[in-house]
Amino acid sequence: MVTTADVRGLAAGLRAVVRGEVDFGTGARALVTMDASNYRRVPLGVVAPQDAEDVAQALRVCREAGVPVVPRGGGTSIAGQATGTGVVLDFTRHMRSVVSVDPAARTAVVQPGVVLDVLQDAVRPYGLTFGPDPSTHGRCTLGGMIANNSCGSHSVAWGTTADNVRELSVVTYGGGSLRLGQGWAGAPGGLRELVDANLALLRTGFPSGLPRRISGYALDALLPERGVELARAFCGSEGTLGVVNEAVVRLVEAPRARALAVLGYADESAAADAAAGLLPYGPLTVEGMAQDLVPDPGGLPRGGAWLFVETGGGTEAEARARAGEVVRAADALEGTVVTDTAAQRLLWRVREDAAGTATRMTDGSEAWPGWEDCAVPPARLGAYLREFRGLLAAHGLRGTPYGHFGDGCIHVRIDFDLLSEAGVGRFRRFSEEVAELVGAHGGSLSGEHGDGQARAELLPKMYGDDVVRLFEQFKDVWDPAGGMNPGMLARPARLDENLRFEVLPKRPVDVEFGYPDDGGDFRAAVRRCVGVAKCRTTSPADAGVMCPSFRATGEERHSTRGRARLLHEMLAGEVVTDGWRSAEVRDALDLCLSCKGCRSDCPVGVDMATYKAEFLHHHYAGRLRPAAHYSMGRLPQWLRAASALRLAGLLNAAGRVGPLAALAKRVGGLAPERRIPELARVPFTRGWWRRAAGRGRPAGEARSVVLWPDTFTNYLSPGVGHAAVAVLEDAGLHAELPTGRVCCGLTYVSTGQLDRARRVMRRTLDALEPVLASGDPVVVLEPSCAAALRTDLPELLAGDPRAGRLADRVRTFAQVLEEYAPEWRPPVIGRAVAGQTHCHQHAVLGDAAERRLRAKAGLTGELSGGCCGLAGNFGFERGGGHYEVSVACAEEQLLPAVRGADEEVEVLADGFSCRTQLDQLANRRARHLAEVLAEGLAEGLPAERQA
Repeated sequence: MVTTADVRGLAAGLRAVVRGEVDFGTGARALVTMDASNYRRVPLGVVAPQDAEDVAQALRVCREAGVPVVPRGGGTSIAGQATGTGVVLDFTRHMRSVVSVDPAARTAVVQPGVVLDVLQDAVRPYGLTFGPDPSTHGRCTLGGMIANNSCGSHSVAWGTTADNVRELSVVTYGGGSLRLGQGWAGAPGGLRELVDANLALLRTGFPSGLPRRISGYALDALLPERGVELARAFCGSEGTLGVVNEAVVRLVEAPRARALAVLGYADESAAADAAAGLLPYGPLTVEGMAQDLVPDPGGLPRGGAWLFVETGGGTEAEARARAGEVVRAADALEGTVVTDTAAQRLLWRVREDAAGTATRMTDGSEAWPGWEDCAVPPARLGAYLREFRGLLAAHGLRGTPYGHFGDGCIHVRIDFDLLSEAGVGRFRRFSEEVAELVGAHGGSLSGEHGDGQARAELLPKMYGDDVVRLFEQFKDVWDPAGGMNPGMLARPARLDENLRFEVLPKRPVDVEFGYPDDGGDFRAAVRRCVGVAKCRTTSPADAGVMCPSFRATGEERHSTRGRARLLHEMLAGEVVTDGWRSAEVRDALDLCLSCKGCRSDCPVGVDMATYKAEFLHHHYAGRLRPAAHYSMGRLPQWLRAASALRLAGLLNAAGRVGPLAALAKRVGGLAPERRIPELARVPFTRGWWRRAAGRGRPAGEARSVVLWPDTFTNYLSPGVGHAAVAVLEDAGLHAELPTGRVCCGLTYVSTGQLDRARRVMRRTLDALEPVLASGDPVVVLEPSCAAALRTDLPELLAGDPRAGRLADRVRTFAQVLEEYAPEWRPPVIGRAVAGQTHCHQHAVLGDAAERRLRAKAGLTGELSGGCCGLAGNFGFERGGGHYEVSVACAEEQLLPAVRGADEEVEVLADGFSCRTQLDQLANRRARHLAEVLAEGLAEGLPAERQA
């Protein structure tokens, strides 16, 4: 047992010699207890080395203390090999560079923490690429890919990572510094003797004709007839032999043009039967996927399963011709060729997100890895899948196979019950039987992600006992002390040990939200995060809106996955021991912008904005809150009071006096860099009632709609409301306002004041009884308020049926025009646009109607995605990095797009926060779409003619 004193001594010893970060704190440990697997192991601490010398020193200190070491990259491993009980070496903070590129030699030198997409970006200008490309390419690291011998969808053309590694610089647990390439130079002592003594077994004990043999150690690469490929033998060793400091990797020429043949088949077995027959045509990929993973197969060829076959060429015509040849040769129900780059990207995104979407069955129940990526000879894949389906049925299990059909490798998440003793027992029995099935087909237990803890125990079923004993000897030659990632590959832990679910509470946790997609169970909501880490993608084009705070800080704790891990450990109570009062969880959630991006962009629909509100409610229960929770969190009541007392003019004047404004910001917990927005002298509702009194209801059959007077429109930008009324009336819609006091509760929810939010929401529902009875749609101009009414309201008042009825009535401005005034044509503005699609609109409401309305109005161009960074109260809060992160988020997409726009470009932003951010950071006025259209109507601009 390691005592507390031992741990303190270890941490002190590491800090004395390591220049990078050494963190043995609760938060750092909690963040790396899991990867993307079913497993969980708690480390003693985390070291983020700056360079190779740091790695060597860290290994020395750990060796002297008898503490194991686990190298870790992006933490996307599916089998548990990126978790450990000793010291985790995190290579994603510092050792993440492309050291050099040699275009002539077609090689690159990389550090282990470099993300694959960063390498691809670095070599793209030379027309080169790194062949292996896992679906996690936006966050997986080269070190992790080497450790797992990762492959990706293009392995039929360019092979596995091992096929593309030239040299490795490795340091061993014993302190040896080795340079591995081809030949015996650099090999640890005793390795050549071990190989020479076992040549017969090495020649006969390994399956042949299997492009995706990832399981076990690649000892047969050391055969003399193979050229003694030492670097290849090290690849796939899962951190059990040594630590990679640097790698020389091979690059390949990237096709100048690509086309995608999409082929439809009756089912996945038929697609699998056909895949091997397409290999002679030289495709870049042959990927398979069944209808289970495609919620909307519209646009795909007829069928219940599909092959995606990518072809390349020097020109688009050449790539298209090759794809056409594939379609003609394929025995498919139907086929089509896609050459448009954007359309191809959309199709590939469906495939790449499958690692997350497959974690939920069609009925919403959970599914897990555990038999994630076996591989058989491609010609046997169809037969294997039919028997695999039969085995699933025999055990009463369900799963959705998909993956690299051209290589005979499938991925599948299965609805194992890993929460009960009986379910775990069935998990073990199924794993044992399917391992025998894979062996019977001459396959590999792992075809991509490695064995880890999930499959290493079953290696005797694939290789036999003699080869497995040789694996143990191989491990001992490199690591005689057993300090490198113990429990993996050689002498492995049992596949049903260390399951990450067993530490969670056995009974549901008392919570405030309803969590309808998780059966009302907060534990299940937190379990949603399976660790595929799409939230860690550095490119907003790949990640969508999520996770802006991670892209701003680069820190795991500020990613959706990191926060989910901390919440998991909070519920477990082993590492994070103070539950809802945890400072570590609070600090991680503090920089969550509640943008809701993860709700739509996370493949499994993690909803961190809701989890944050839930946590803040419990964390501050009975305690003093931050000042901004009282000022910004209760903004509706302060603005309503100021309006009632006719204080807008006085407060605006005071806000322009520097010392008074500074004092107000200090008292309210607001960032000193921010300007306090001015209040409207006449709120929208007051102005509307004045006008309505003299206007009356229009004659005719005008359809009534209820215009929601949200706090921001009402007290801060009433012009938006009046513009919307003008447009609605021109479209033949009669706008009415609720007669009672209404509020969506957004500001209370975002600050975790859920008791107040619930009271406000109930009062709102009481006031809206006549509206709910009338059936009229409710038009909400502010996207964040519309999203709150659609999601937060019914989830916080799950027992009140009125909440669901109101949520169903909510429409955005564009949606109500499209749905209730379909014949209306807007004035043709005829200008280019820049600006922002609100993050809540993206995540909850969708912007298809807005896009169509802009097109009809002749407003051309695209709005920025991502998050503006202000995010309601977030960007106004003082301290904690809020202002800095807010600005960084704005600088990612929004501000560059607006700065690059000419003066005549119309800057659009339907969200008040987005408009405020643009005003304060870019000194550019943005307008709501309603304002632009109302101006067009006032100017008498003609409407588009209906075709």
